[in-house]
Order: sequence, then C-alpha cells, then structure tokens
Amino acid sequence: MTRCGNVVLAGPPNVGKSTLLNALVGEHLAIVSPKPQSTRLPVIGLLTRDDAQFIFTDSPGLLEPEYQLHEVMRAAAVRAIVHAEVVAYLHPLADFPAPPFEQVARLERPLHAPVVTVYTKADLVPPASAGDRPLDAVAVSALTGAGLDALLERLRMHLPDGPFHYDPDDMATQPSRFFAAEFVREAAFEVLHEELPYSVAVEIDEFREGAAPVYIRAVVYVERDSQKGIVIGAGGRTIKTLGQAARGKIEALLDERVFLELRVKVLPKWRRHAPSLKRLGYAG
Repeated sequence: MTRCGNVVLAGPPNVGKSTLLNALVGEHLAIVSPKPQSTRLPVIGLLTRDDAQFIFTDSPGLLEPEYQLHEVMRAAAVRAIVHAEVVAYLHPLADFPAPPFEQVARLERPLHAPVVTVYTKADLVPPASAGDRPLDAVAVSALTGAGLDALLERLRMHLPDGPFHYDPDDMATQPSRFFAAEFVREAAFEVLHEELPYSVAVEIDEFREGAAPVYIRAVVYVERDSQKGIVIGAGGRTIKTLGQAARGKIEALLDERVFLELRVKVLPKWRRHAPSLKRLGYAG
C-alpha cells in the first residue's frame, strides 16, 4: 500500500515556505529572498520516499491585500489550502507560539484537512530557549536539515492511501518556462534594491529546447519609464548582471547551457490592472 497527497506549505509572508520546499525536494525550485511576498504563484515540488509521495505546494503568503495583485496572491493561497490533503502551517520558532491557523487564514468555511504546525528557522534559536513547544508541532531548519525527517514522518501519517500521481523521479510538475520566468524574478530581487522588485513581472516570449544552448527570450515588465531606466542601468550593466544571475539559476535546473535574452518594457500599473494580471498569468 502506498500513500500520496497534496501538502500545502502555508503561513504569513517570510516564514520560510520557499526555503523549506527547496530543502524538502532537494532542488532549487522556489524563489528565495529575505524580502517578503516574493512568491506570487504556487510552486509545486515532488518528493517520493519509500511508500509515500508528497506533492508539496509552496503557496503565497497569507497577507493583508493592498492592491489587486495582493488579492490574487491571497486567493491563490486560499485555493491551495482548501484543496489540500494536509496543511503544514509554518511559523518562525523565534516568534513562538504561533497564533491559531484559523486566525491567520481567515477561511470562509471550516478546514477539513489536518493542520501540522511547523516551527521554522530553528537554527536561529538556541536550544535552551526553544520554549515548550506543543507535542503536535515540529521544529525544523531548512538550512541545516534539522527536523526534516521528523516533519516528513508527521506529514506521512496524514497522507491518504493511494497510488503515486507522478513518476518517483520527478521533482516538479510545472514546465521549465515557468521556472525560467521565476528565476529571472528571483534575480531581480537579488540585483535590484528597495521596492523595485515588486514592480517587476516576467513573461517568457520564446523557449527553444533541443539544441545547445537552450534559447530563452524573456520580457521584464516594470510599471514606469523611470523604473525601466533603473533596470537597464548605465550602459546596460544592471540588466546584464540580472541576466547572468538568472541564467546561472536556469542552467542549474535544466543541467544545460542557456542563452538568455532579456528585454525591458513598461506595462503601466500592471499590479493594479486586472487585464494585465490575467495576461501575466496572475489571475485564474
């Protein structure tokens, strides 16, 4: 008998959901940034271990929406939670105790899936000051790997019996072009400063495989002309740096050489414009 189910990593922004997903599946799939709200769309990673297949969903943070993109992000997170077989509720150990999940999620209907409380970033808390954690919670460090096996065993107990949904060797369900766009955005979070990365969206114009190098052409959208100049930089230096960082990430995932061409365009107020959000894949 095997077990298989969808485990949603849920919680407020910046609690370590993406870092934990990457640690669990053993591959850099989700954007990681010290800046909150970097995850806009759910990222799905797969882990098959012995008789269990975990379908992990890194959901956007449960935030208080300030504009239309935020509303789309929260709606995507809530959809993932509602359809989960198990919810892993993440909260930093340093901020123990975690408030009730129902208070954070504010769902319109009662949640029927079991909720496992996961205290993250345990490496930042000295063992002596870890506090009296509830017996039904798990403390983990995605950076050191501490607690990951205990977490998987706890989650496995809640997975429904059933056949695997994916090949045991698979680590992701989304296409390579999805991750290419995400890695360009991740590079924007690394290279650009202040609030500018939040105004950046990425659309893949062309993705050609089958020949070396893989050819990818992407458009980096910003909201204002002044932002376009900053992203390009003097003599094109900033966009070149951004492209080099993104290309390295994409090559690591594909295990192939990549030629990445980036163009910068203005899409006015796209974060607050429903048709633009839909065009960019942020509205279902």
